[in-house]
Amino acid sequence: MKGVIEFAHELLKEILLEGDLAVDGTLGNGHDTLFLAKAVSPSGKVYGFDIQETAIKRTRERLDATGKSDDSVTLIHASHHRLSDYVPPHGIKAAIFNLGYLPRGNKKIVTKHETTIAALTALQPRMEIRGRIAVVVYPGHPEGKDEADVLIPYFKNIDQTKWDVTKYEMLNQVNDPPFLIVMEKRQGS
Repeated sequence: MKGVIEFAHELLKEILLEGDLAVDGTLGNGHDTLFLAKAVSPSGKVYGFDIQETAIKRTRERLDATGKSDDSVTLIHASHHRLSDYVPPHGIKAAIFNLGYLPRGNKKIVTKHETTIAALTALQPRMEIRGRIAVVVYPGHPEGKDEADVLIPYFKNIDQTKWDVTKYEMLNQVNDPPFLIVMEKRQGS
């Protein structure tokens, strides 16, 4: 069975083509950014966001090591809620948000539901029809649980005539394992 990140990548890979536009809302260590860059290169574009310089540095190093550090990837040292300042007003095919804290980083710096919801709200009108947004949520730490408790009602209230929203989770795991929410923009929305 696939883990949530592997499954998120699989669902995004189904729709991504060379030349597409994509967003990584939380750079972390650069794994998602690299995945997106490989999927849309050489003519596509990835916009990656993080508030931590460490995440920018680690992502740049990962991209450099794999030959994907070129004009097709823009790393932005800003919160994902400011994405409307940086990404085009339309044409985004895929986005991923891997919430929580930076692995091997300061665990006191975590994503917050306010900025996550602001980013998702700003991203929705920019998405192409059949475009997908994958959000990996980590309720296994107190701040992550608080974020999950607000995000679930947010996702449940997204207009069903415009978006399909799905939750993928392991039901028999202890310690509140991460889960995946995937949104797909519907035809005619």
